[in-house]
Amino acid sequence: MGYNLLKGKRGIIFGALNDMSIAWKVAELAHAEGATFTLSNTHVACRMGSVTELAQKTGSEVIPADATNLEDLQNVVKTSTEVLGGKIDFVLHSIGMSLNVRKKRVYHDLDYNYLAKTLDISAISFHKLIQTAFKMDAMNEYGSIVALSYVAAQRTLYGYNDMADAKALLESIARSFGYIYGRERKVRVNTISQSPTVTTAGSGVKGIDGLIDFSDRMSPLGNADAEDCAKYCVAMFSDLTRKVTMQNLFHDGGFSSIGMSLRAMKQYNKSFDSDDVQDLY
Repeated sequence: MGYNLLKGKRGIIFGALNDMSIAWKVAELAHAEGATFTLSNTHVACRMGSVTELAQKTGSEVIPADATNLEDLQNVVKTSTEVLGGKIDFVLHSIGMSLNVRKKRVYHDLDYNYLAKTLDISAISFHKLIQTAFKMDAMNEYGSIVALSYVAAQRTLYGYNDMADAKALLESIARSFGYIYGRERKVRVNTISQSPTVTTAGSGVKGIDGLIDFSDRMSPLGNADAEDCAKYCVAMFSDLTRKVTMQNLFHDGGFSSIGMSLRAMKQYNKSFDSDDVQDLY
């Protein structure tokens, strides 16, 4: 059942590839809550993915774009305001990719050209997107711009590699540009630090299954899935959060505040023989 939280609101959703994508779930729920929006992804993703199916389902127009290319971003923003009939109320940046991860380059043996691309695609594209919207004066007052992050921006998590650096930069951009956009145009900029989630992009992270299981055992509420994240995003797009900006908002079942949970400790102790466990005390 919808609540009409986004009735009359216009938006742009970047990053929906298939029904495993968080952006896909956000688009479905935003549509159910009354929003109209455009969808954008890379030219290859638009050809190879299922975004056309999502567009038909939500009555949206697909605008292919390389989010690292300023001309492409200008076209997305311009076309979106024309298609939707006015300024934008919300934007979702759900974009991330690491060639080092894909090529299995470990953090102490990075390819720096790959690192530059990781930062450009996964974080600097966020700055480019916000700057484009700002210069084009494309957002309504109290509009909401949200990017998806992860706790590895603050903590070291094995296997997350240079994506951790990208997420740290992403969150810094939200704070720095959030101050300017809020001061000048009353537009909100935030990041949501989501639980590890099974997506097409996330599946490339080494040991993702173990990471998901570990965080689920650590979190008192368990992991937040893609549908949960979509609900949080919609809340951040809505007027219910008009004064929330420059924040990194943890959406992880409590994982980010836990040192050791009962479930995780029980599993840890199971890994020892009974004699070894006695030696620990």
